[in-house]
Amino acid sequence: MRRFFGKLYVQVLIGVFAGAALGFFMPNTGSDFKPLGDIFIKLIKMVFAPIIFATVVLGIARMENMKELGRVGVRALLYFEILSTFALALGLIVVNVVGPGKGMNIDPTQLDTKAIASYTAASAKPEGFVDFVLHLVPTSVIDALARNDILQILVFATMFGIALSHIGPRAKPVVDFLDSFTHGVFAIVGMIMRLAPLAAFGAMAFTVGKYGLGSVVSLGKLMGTMYLTCFLFIALVLGVISRLSGFSLWKFLKYIKDELFTVLGTSSSESVVPQLMRKLEHAGVSKPVVGLVVPSGLTFNPDGQCIYYTMAAIFIAQATNTPLTLTDQLVVLGVLMLTSKGSAGVTGSGFITLAATLASMGKIPVAGMVLLLGVDRFMSEARAITNTIGNAVGTIAIGRWVGAVDRQRLAQVLDGKTDPEDLDELYEGDDDAVGCAARRPESRGADLWARNRRAAAGHPRSLPRSCRRHADRVAAGSFPQPLDERRHRGV
Repeated sequence: MRRFFGKLYVQVLIGVFAGAALGFFMPNTGSDFKPLGDIFIKLIKMVFAPIIFATVVLGIARMENMKELGRVGVRALLYFEILSTFALALGLIVVNVVGPGKGMNIDPTQLDTKAIASYTAASAKPEGFVDFVLHLVPTSVIDALARNDILQILVFATMFGIALSHIGPRAKPVVDFLDSFTHGVFAIVGMIMRLAPLAAFGAMAFTVGKYGLGSVVSLGKLMGTMYLTCFLFIALVLGVISRLSGFSLWKFLKYIKDELFTVLGTSSSESVVPQLMRKLEHAGVSKPVVGLVVPSGLTFNPDGQCIYYTMAAIFIAQATNTPLTLTDQLVVLGVLMLTSKGSAGVTGSGFITLAATLASMGKIPVAGMVLLLGVDRFMSEARAITNTIGNAVGTIAIGRWVGAVDRQRLAQVLDGKTDPEDLDELYEGDDDAVGCAARRPESRGADLWARNRRAAAGHPRSLPRSCRRHADRVAAGSFPQPLDERRHRGV
């Protein structure tokens, strides 16, 4: 029982239900717990940029052939565009079939638009293709890192990684430093993830406390349609991709359940990116592919957001009795294919993108977005979860496409044939959890070295199952003590 409640996803789920209960029975008190979720998101953002930068640079610098980089990048962009188009089209089809806004007969001129003023102001200036390209180049590297601008960080990190690859052996000190730096940052992520249950509690208490369950009931048809569409996309589209890629979608979802429950509580797909990258590497996807595809997928592969955009736009038209021809709806689809990129990370960004899209078209009233305010936060959970699953499945699919997945390792991990302790160590920032806990003790600290010694002394259960065959080497003293242990002994 103690081991069950010690699992992260169980703790997060408890936090979600406890927060929902507090928000329902004590709404004013529940609203005051919002800072718990905000602090967690800020902590993740604190390490987000360094992790993206370091992993992309390391992935590219360690590529033996730059043609491999181009091959991965081109295929990733092609995959992202196809999948996001599928998501937009599926949302458009389902919202027309179900018609959640029909019969509401809302007069947009009578709506109070003060609540969406901040979103419409932020989207007032439309961004064209030239502006988008200019935005890719950062004013300075520090500025891009400080603002957590994913696209600009990816551009500089890609260029820096290519440069390190070109200078060869002279880049080794920089690569080694970034490798050690990444280990340290992932250790911080392990600490932050322990706060996920509190973050889920605070975020859910605020959501239910402020918006109430009444808004869910009044717009329940829209919410139900949104969740149904996300389910269909995951089960049908991603299910087919998973099968073609040679793995079970259900087993994979069980494998990343901790991350999914964290996303459920925080409504942000960014909140689990670092650990999702670790788990994908642990499952046998090559580090360069993970480092390139996962960060770029946040921007170019927002499947959940795409579903939401087409559904929300058509819902507003239905609710306000705005007639749309098939051509009009295809125009909506085409515009959203461009504006949907780069809005998947944080709660609220999708609202700004939707406002910009409606404003640029001029046919669907932007004022109708007021109708979405009460349930947008509840639907953001479905969007974020779909984004996360789509990005993770896409990384494996692209890895299989370019031959960068260890299929045997992937099957073992998803079948649960690897030691659970290895997986738990991912939350401690331990990079060697993929392999053996005893193979590189000098890079692991005195605690793991002591653990290896205990195993050699007759406690083999102290080591992961995959490493017990090395216990005799530890007992024979073939592994050196860690550096900090030697200093402690005055060696």
